[in-house]
Amino acid sequence: MAARDHLIVGLDVPSIGEAETIVRKLGSDVDYYKIGYQLVFAGGLEFARDLARDGKKVFLDMKLLDIDNTVANGVENIVRMGMTMLTLHAYPKAMRAAVEAARGSNLRLLGVTVLTSMDEGDLIEAGYEYDPHTLVLRRAEQARRAGMGGIVCSAEEASAVRRIVGPDLAVVTPGIRPAGGDPGDQKRVMTPADAIRAGASHLVVARPIVKAPDPRDAARSILAEIEGAI
Repeated sequence: MAARDHLIVGLDVPSIGEAETIVRKLGSDVDYYKIGYQLVFAGGLEFARDLARDGKKVFLDMKLLDIDNTVANGVENIVRMGMTMLTLHAYPKAMRAAVEAARGSNLRLLGVTVLTSMDEGDLIEAGYEYDPHTLVLRRAEQARRAGMGGIVCSAEEASAVRRIVGPDLAVVTPGIRPAGGDPGDQKRVMTPADAIRAGASHLVVARPIVKAPDPRDAARSILAEIEGAI
């Protein structure tokens, strides 16, 4: 994989117009984009289709979780959209239903383990008995057994997750911040180079690029850091 294959730019902006501006500014330097809730509810699904038709790879970050039939039906429609990646919460029944629905397609399903904005106190408050590290590893093993295409986790857990899922599954890490960058609302963060060295296959970077005075320059700086690590 080249450096650009590792970078996913998160289009965490409030409007399609702003997203289009960022994509235009980044040009051919970036091939991969993440579209999540904020943009989805502003017309982002059609925009995702447009990006895919233009040859871009799209990571649809919907974090699906519902009864098996509903998850399966949703995945079948997302396959038809031409998306590259799709997230769902790493609950075993939901993952098995999604894997069966996506069988035979090129859609890579990712199990979301523990959000990078959560720490041990947050998990205790939510009623979980595990600390973040233990829960991430448990869900990574369940995702591997379900036949998922990859895992979403903090880069802090990437090395341990890689040992569980092996070399072929994607390990996608949000919460990536350049050295000295503001962590914002993320609690478990890592630099791009350290995340790659830890075993991450894809780095999701949003604010450090989309909020930068020059997004293309920011993306190129991160790509250079990734290149140095690989």
